[in-house]
Amino acid sequence: MSAPAPTVGPAPPPPADPRPRPRTGAPRTGPRRLQGRWTPWLYLAPALVVLGGLLVYPIYQLGLISFLEYTQAQVSGGEPTSFRGIDNYTALFGDAQFWSVLLATVLFAAACVLGTLAVGCALAVLLTRVRAVPRLVLMLAALGAWATPAITGSTVWMFLFDPDFGPVDKLLGLGDFSWTYGKYSAFALVLMEVVWCSFPLVMVTVYAGIRAVPAEVVEAAQLDGAGAWRIWRSVLAPMLRPILIVVTIQSIIWDFKVFTQIYVMTDGGGIAGQNLVLNVYAYQKAFASSEYSLGSAIGIVMLVILLGVTLVYLKLLRRNGEQL
Repeated sequence: MSAPAPTVGPAPPPPADPRPRPRTGAPRTGPRRLQGRWTPWLYLAPALVVLGGLLVYPIYQLGLISFLEYTQAQVSGGEPTSFRGIDNYTALFGDAQFWSVLLATVLFAAACVLGTLAVGCALAVLLTRVRAVPRLVLMLAALGAWATPAITGSTVWMFLFDPDFGPVDKLLGLGDFSWTYGKYSAFALVLMEVVWCSFPLVMVTVYAGIRAVPAEVVEAAQLDGAGAWRIWRSVLAPMLRPILIVVTIQSIIWDFKVFTQIYVMTDGGGIAGQNLVLNVYAYQKAFASSEYSLGSAIGIVMLVILLGVTLVYLKLLRRNGEQL
């Protein structure tokens, strides 16, 4: 007789590993976690110290002077400085010229932003449709406009549109038409110069965004019969919305505080101040009229407006970063 088959039982468990296992998923506590939290701030500390010294103290002095009686007499030490509280702001907000200048600044900045976005986006689309050599020439020309200092560009534009020697009036057959004599023609001339030196950033940024859009999406729209404008409005613009928001808010901040172009091209604000914007208006109050308190108050009002725009900008950047 054959021997019975051995019964098969469960396998014995493997021997326990004497080494301790690391805990997974548990939150880190102690010095290492604190070190990781503060490490970015340690790297940013030198830049924050420099920016604090360059920005915080001047802003403090600007705000302080806006609450004082500070004219040429106080600057020269002839009369003591007195605290006026909100009287400077009351006088400023009660001045009809301030509100007209504020309205002109908002309208002028809006026109500059719209013009910059239109030219920049149109040329960005054009860059995607031309060959390499024209694209390189256009990029170099745009970067040249971007790198030109504001005072240099303003002087060149003044020569181009000069009624006696400028080539533009001769080409257009305008004779001795003076662009800086009329209120709206002067604003239009400055607007063209601002757009000329501002569109390269929008063009390069939007062009990079278009290059990141999958080519299959654009090809599908073309196969459906969509034209260039329909592709931009229905396909590219919605996909480039985060980039367009960023360049729009940056343009608002830059164009709202335009000073050099207005001051140089309209000779300090135009005839009888018809081309004043807030920055030039503050300069005239502070240095031409020696009303440093009112000039500082205008600066604080501009700071508050731009701070609100900047907070919106940071909020949109954070939201777009979370989505991406």
